[in-house]
Amino acid sequence: MPGSLEPLDLGVQIPYHFRCPISLELMRDPVIVGTGQTYDRSSIESWVATGNTTCPVTRLPLTDFTLIPNHTLRRLIQEWCVANRSYGVERIPTPKQPADPVTVRSLLNQAASESNTRHARLSALRRLRSLARDSEKNRSVISTYNAREVLLGILFSETSPNLSELNLESLAILSSFPLSESECLLVSSDPDQISYLISLLSHSSIDVRVNSASLLENVVAGTRSPEHRAEISNHDEIFDRIVGILNYPLTYPRAMKVGIKALFALCLVKQHRHKAVEAGAVEALIDRLADSEKCDAERALATVELLCQIPEGCAAFASHALTVPLLVKIILKISDRATEYATGALLSLCSASERLQREAVAVGVLTQLLLLVQSDCTERAKRKAQMLLKLLRDSWPEKSVRNSDDFACSDVVPF
Repeated sequence: MPGSLEPLDLGVQIPYHFRCPISLELMRDPVIVGTGQTYDRSSIESWVATGNTTCPVTRLPLTDFTLIPNHTLRRLIQEWCVANRSYGVERIPTPKQPADPVTVRSLLNQAASESNTRHARLSALRRLRSLARDSEKNRSVISTYNAREVLLGILFSETSPNLSELNLESLAILSSFPLSESECLLVSSDPDQISYLISLLSHSSIDVRVNSASLLENVVAGTRSPEHRAEISNHDEIFDRIVGILNYPLTYPRAMKVGIKALFALCLVKQHRHKAVEAGAVEALIDRLADSEKCDAERALATVELLCQIPEGCAAFASHALTVPLLVKIILKISDRATEYATGALLSLCSASERLQREAVAVGVLTQLLLLVQSDCTERAKRKAQMLLKLLRDSWPEKSVRNSDDFACSDVVPF
């Protein structure tokens, strides 16, 4: 390999020994493996995570996967970045070290022990929260030591309306972790714990409200018991408070993300979907769709389709002027799942209203559906599109009908 440097557009060359042998990019967090070679931490972790057990350069076996920070090389790289900042090179930040298992275990023990002072327990929780926020790997290390069990115990040890700092920190950390099925069952089967979490949805702090909504969504989504799900979604004001979080100003994007997830989980209970409509979920979903990222848009559209399956939801979406144009526009624009949900919602709406059929045709649904049935989209989406094409047949212009017989008359398999 060349000992010198590949020119950059910036007009500066990166020294060869500053480049990761795997990515060939400037190392941001150089670490040494057991063979003595140095790699960028993210690159060597990805290498090992995909099942490789040898050193990429030497091909020698890696019997010990401990990664030792190369502080000297990192300082040299930072000095080089500073020396070349006139070329647009930015100084790499000092990386945060991954969570040490011994430290994590000690912090959890300190937080759980009621014999410790409140200040000591709170300090341990804040340190755990900082580690959990830093990286997915840290969260994985923390969850290895029964962290969720410890944190749930702290959270529900004091269920007064006034949230203590211990409760607050425990709730914040828990919102970063998925609960196990047994943990979800433990929480969902305790009415007092559910009532406590729901009461926090009206807390003065938006962070507390969002964290509580996140934990509730986790519990509802992870609970297999239909009875427990129904009991949670039947609580007074839960939909109003979740919709309130969803409607929070976009300057706090996590509120929208968590609000959409929680609303979807609650709407999986069919008998209580009307409560979501009464709480204003229809307006909130339509108003937020344009600002949603891919994953959030998919979940929002799945919720729209669920609400369109009840009369109250259909009527509410039908009365919103943007519903049909927005759903038609989304087809084939975001993802296969988004297309499937949007088409399913349109099918429900158009099945309930001839006015909406004419509106959908007027805003170009015919072209979208014909493209959809010829695309590589999911079979479920295509079946819904075929059913919608057949339903809209009487609303199409005569020329469009003649050109679309093959699609409109296709055999339709119910979904």
